[in-house]
This record gives sequence, C-alpha cells and structure tokens, in this order.
Amino acid sequence: MQTSSVDPLLDCLVELTRLYSRSMSHSALSAGLPIDPAIGLTPSLFHRAAARAGFASRVVKLPMADINIDLLPAILILQESKACVLISVDRKKNTAKLMLPESGQGEVIYPLEKLEKLYTGRIIFSRPRFRIDHKTAQASDIARKGRHWFWSAFFEQKLLYKDVLIGAVLINAFAIATPFFTMNVYDRVIPGRAMETLWMLAIGVIIVVVFDFVIKKIRSYFIDLAGSRIDVKLSGIIMERVLGMKMADRPSSVGSFAHTLRSFESIRDFASSATVASLIDLPFALIFLFILSWIAWPLVIVPAIIFLLIVLKSLSVRKQIEGSTEEITRATALRNSILIETLSSIETLKSFSGEGYIQKKWETIASQLAKLNSSTRLKTSTMNSMVATGAQVCTVLNVVLGVYLINEKMLTMGGLIASSMLISRFIAPLGQLVALMMQYENAKLSLKMIEEQMEKPQERSSDINYVQRQHFNGDIEFRKVSFSYPEAETPAINEISFKVKEGEHVAIIGKTGSGKTTLTRLIMAMYEPSAGSVHLDGIDLRQIDPAELRTHIGAVEQHTYLYFGSLRENITMAAPYAEDQQIIEAADTAMLSEFVNQHPRGFDLLVGERGELLSGGQRQCVGIARAVLLSPPIIMLDEPTSAMDLSTEKQFIEKMGKFAKGKTMIVVTHRMSLLSMATRVIVIDKGKIVADGPKDKVLQALAGQGRGKEQAPAKQRTNPSTAAPSSNAPAAKDKPRVNRKKGA
Repeated sequence: MQTSSVDPLLDCLVELTRLYSRSMSHSALSAGLPIDPAIGLTPSLFHRAAARAGFASRVVKLPMADINIDLLPAILILQESKACVLISVDRKKNTAKLMLPESGQGEVIYPLEKLEKLYTGRIIFSRPRFRIDHKTAQASDIARKGRHWFWSAFFEQKLLYKDVLIGAVLINAFAIATPFFTMNVYDRVIPGRAMETLWMLAIGVIIVVVFDFVIKKIRSYFIDLAGSRIDVKLSGIIMERVLGMKMADRPSSVGSFAHTLRSFESIRDFASSATVASLIDLPFALIFLFILSWIAWPLVIVPAIIFLLIVLKSLSVRKQIEGSTEEITRATALRNSILIETLSSIETLKSFSGEGYIQKKWETIASQLAKLNSSTRLKTSTMNSMVATGAQVCTVLNVVLGVYLINEKMLTMGGLIASSMLISRFIAPLGQLVALMMQYENAKLSLKMIEEQMEKPQERSSDINYVQRQHFNGDIEFRKVSFSYPEAETPAINEISFKVKEGEHVAIIGKTGSGKTTLTRLIMAMYEPSAGSVHLDGIDLRQIDPAELRTHIGAVEQHTYLYFGSLRENITMAAPYAEDQQIIEAADTAMLSEFVNQHPRGFDLLVGERGELLSGGQRQCVGIARAVLLSPPIIMLDEPTSAMDLSTEKQFIEKMGKFAKGKTMIVVTHRMSLLSMATRVIVIDKGKIVADGPKDKVLQALAGQGRGKEQAPAKQRTNPSTAAPSSNAPAAKDKPRVNRKKGA
C-alpha cells in the first residue's frame, strides 16, 4: 500500500463526507483550523474539522479484531502518519474494503493481515449528527442548551474533578486529626503519663500530615491540569467563533471587542487551582461544626451566629459589588478602545497635533476608573476586616463559653483546645469568601459578555448542505440587489442588476461612497444582500460555503493589511502548502521579484506589525501576490495601485493583463490608467448603476455628458468619471446606456 497524500486524514474526511452524501471540499473542512502544513490534520483536530460537515466523531484505541463492522465506514490511522477509510471487513475471506483517497483508485480490496501490520490501533468513528428541526423556538433552545460551548468543556473534565472532590474529602478528614490528637494528649496522655500512647498518636498524626501534603499536591495538579485543558479548548472555541462571525454582526469598536475577549481571563482565573480548592473546601466547613457539636453542642452557637452574620453581610455587599463591577468593565472597555485606537494611528495623530485631545480623553476615563476601583476596594476591605474581626470575637467567646462548660463538667481542657482549633478551620474558608465573591462577579460578567458574542450568527452552518464545486467558471450576476450596512440610514446599493460573463474584464467607477467596494464585498459573501441575490455560475452565493467561495477569488482590497511575520508567511497565509515556484511566480506577477531578489533575506524578510517595515506600494504588491498565488478563476482589484508610482503601475497593468487572460476580473478604480485592463465599464452613483457597456462607448458618453454640462453652467456639474443615478441595464449590444439627471 502506498500513500503519499499531503494530508491523509483530511483526504479521508473528504471521502467520508462523500460517502454520507454530505460532500465538502478540503478548504471548507479545514478553513480557520490551526493546522501545521508540515503535519496536516491531526486526530486531535479531526473532531473540529468533522463538525464543519455536521459530523460527530471520536478517536478510539481498538484492535482490528474488535472493530464492530456495523459502525463502518470509519477511518484507520496507519503508520507513518497515513490513514485510510475502512468501508467493510470480510472475516471469511480475510479481506477489507478500503478507500485510499490519495491513490485516486476508489475502493480497493486489501488483505486483512497486511492491513493489521500497518494499523496503529487507533480508529476514528465519525457519523453525521441528527439534525434537529429549528423551526420552533423551543427546539432551538433545547439544541443550544444541549451543546453549550462553556459548560461542555467543564463536563469533559468530569473525571479529573471527581478525583479532586475525593481529594477534598480526604484533606478535610485529615484536618480533624490534629485537634483530636491535641484533645487526647491533654485529656488522657498527660493525666495518665502514657508516653507510649503519646508516641503512637504522634506517629499517626505525622503520617496523616504527610498524606495530607501529598494529596494537596495531587489535587492542585489535577485542578491545574483540568483548568489548562479547559483554557485551551475554550480559547480555541472563542477564537473560532470570532473568526467565523458574520461581518454584519461584528462589533463597531475593536478595542471594546478585544476587551470582551480578554475578559475570558477572569473566567480562567476563577477556574484556577486556588479558587477551585477554596470553593470546594467551603461546604466542608459545616463538617467542623458537626464535630464541634459532638465535643460540646453549646460551642456551636457562637460560630454559627458569626457565620450567619458574615453570610448576610456578604450578600448585601455582593449586590453593591455587582453594580460596581459592571461600571468598571464598561470603563475599562472604553479605555482599552482608546488605547488600541491611539496605538494603531499614533503617526496620524502626531501629524495634526491631536495628542492633547487623546490625552484628555485618557485621563478622564482613567480618573473615573480609579474612583470606581477605589470604591470597590473599600467595600471588599471592609468585608475582609469584618471576617477577621468575627474570627477573633468567635475565638474569644468560644474560650469564655468553654471555661463555663468546664466548670459544669460538660467539657475538658483538651476539648476546649480542640474546639478552638476546629473553629479556626471553620472560619478559615470564610476569610476567602470575599475574594471568591469578587472573582465570581468578574467571571459571571465576563461569561455574560462573551456569551453575547458567541450567540451571534456565524458565516457558515453545519446544518446547511452547501453546493460543492471543483471549479467555478466565473460568471457573476446581481439580481435586483439592495444592501445597507448595519446602523446605516441609507442603502449602500439599491436594486442593482448586472451580469459579468466568464473571462470578462470589467471596471467599476464612480464617486467616493457610491457603493463600488460594497459590490466586491457582496461577491466575496462578506455580507448578505438585504434584498435580491448574488449568483456565481448561476448558483446563489448563499448555497456556497464561504470558505470554498473565497478560495476561488483572488481579492486585493483598498488597504492591504499585512501581519507580523515574514514576507513568505504573508503571501502563503491562506495556502501554506504552496510550493516555492508558485510563490516566485506570484511575486513576479505582483512586481515583488526585484525587491525580493535584492534583499539578503529574500522571502524570509520580516514585514513588521501591519507591514510597517514596507512602503505602501510594497504592501500592495504583497497583497497582489497573495491574491494571485493559487491562480483563482476570479480576480477582484479594489484600487490596487493607489500607493504605487507610475512605473510600477505600468508594470502591474502589463503583468496583470497577461495573468488575467481567460479569468473573470473586476477592477474598482478612480484611475483612468487602470481602465486599459477592462473591456467593459460600469458606472455607479449613489448605489445605482448609471452606465454600463463597452469601455470606449461609456467613456465617450460620459465625456459628452461632461461637455454638455459645461455648456449649461446653471445645471449641476458632475465629474467626467461619474454619472447621475438611474437604471442599471445596458441599452444595446454596441451602445451603452447612460442615464442622466432630469434636464441634463
């Protein structure tokens, strides 16, 4: 058996989705997952990729002979990081029907004996989940509660937390040893001078103390282990949801959004070893009261009263802290927003001497935050002082009461000392009650904030069977499309209809804010139309997986954003498997070759944060290289040369013209020079198409319109590269339709 797939496990998952009639492509299954290109999809990541297709999966260690054939097909993990799809097993013939995706041979019959030698003992069972009907709100609620992203992570660590609970029982049981040792020494050993008994008791207590130390260490390790696993899982889930969030539901303030996500640290702190240990120990404090009542029941009265007073006061303080915590969170989010906004635009800020304005905003919010924090600290410190005072009063009153009980022959001297030790153990967890309360409020508020983001709709849903295509030709059609940005009062585009044929090169021009960039965003399914539909090769974009769609589109945005790392990493970010020859060809098309060849580090040069080590033109070239790397059938360029010099722009026009032959290309521009790449021009104004047709005809019509307006100065002037709003259909085959304002 020969297997040479780049990513065998992902190949097997693709075949498995096909076997269950839920076909999905490699890019749709792996988009956004932290896959190492050198390793490929791993068993630990498999369940996340399978979930994209609506599959439930689990990895099981199982000998070949014990595999239940009723659960097939399944994926076998083979030696040398290989994998195959096991379809069926014939025990009589001692053969297995396999599918080796990388071989391209389809199903093959393979000897079971040879397969067992390659089998590592791990098998992945994966099947489609039952799809719940979400037509009713009740069904939706049940579905959501059944797979809550937060509590499910804790439930997965239930075995560890069970061991932690057992450890807590033992630790609190061991805590009784010292008081009982003291009581027996005072009441029996000293009066009877029983030295042998003393040493026996001492050795027993020392053994208990050693076990107590060991169990505490083990308990802390288990809590930390569970906490770290939960942290990794939840942080991965949160980031995946953030990246998959619909653009229309994205928060307007990046700084506040970042603070919301950072608030996850409050939840992580609450799940830390110290907090969880204190939380578990709190109920066991009641056990000490029970033992105290066994020694002398009147001794329970004082600590019980102190306990009730502390709890009642804590509840009243908690309400005050809850309100303060919300105000502190809002103020911190605003401060964080100002900080991120300032750091990302500090050069611009300095250019117009706006430091004073930002400084004033910063100091105002800092002052408000300081007052809120001071008020909260005062409340918590007061509560801490009350707990400490209560502990001291409880000890004093316990001794006083104990003396009276000794006089009444209801208590011994040893019992009095033991009761004092037990009361100290009872009060100790209450001393951490305030800290726990603060951490709980922070964690609760953080969970609420993150929950709001987690409930926002995602770009793709595992409940949808998306249309799978190996290739798209590039026919793009808008059918009466209208769209408004969130919270916008006017539509960005209004009832636009046009069609771009396969291989056609179209330029879109218009005034600033006319809706040109919005068209490109709708084509990439960044947003969904408010009305109408966008089609690719006759298929509504809502039927196509967004991740799959974008692999067939090479897009260059107005502002090219680069990420900290090397030039190679920025070019191959979406295609880590790209070969060097592909990277070189993409760099040549993007006019990067000369710059890369002259630099000593070549493609390994660092671009800096946001690409600040490169010029604006070089950043655009990197963006172009990123877009053309995989030679997609559709190219979309939004002001691709705005930061380039004339010489570089000329080279770009020449190289892109050659590269885009046979491909669909849409160019959004204000530059007349870029129109040379197009054979057709669409003019947009105020969200409507006002001209559409062959380039020369449209430009002539616009020029004539401009001359007509010069001859009529009383009428409103328009830019020669734009036109007034009207209908959007081309008039005839050779003659563009240019609509003018009334009276123009």
